[in-house]
Amino acid sequence: MNASHASAHYELCFRPLRAGGRGYSFPCDVLGHVDMDSLGERGRIDYLYARAVRDLEVARPDVQPRRLN
Repeated sequence: MNASHASAHYELCFRPLRAGGRGYSFPCDVLGHVDMDSLGERGRIDYLYARAVRDLEVARPDVQPRRLN
């Protein structure tokens, strides 16, 4: 299975720690690895921010099956 196929099925979810806080989710593989090169500029900024504020503003991330819209 290639990385793009694996990324299409999972997302790394950072849930907000406070009510009304912002959560973040990013495409990832089953192990939670995010391909930063596949993210746009805003996505990269948000991903790095979510990692930086983990345990302060967002919970430790978990891997979830990707929701289909």
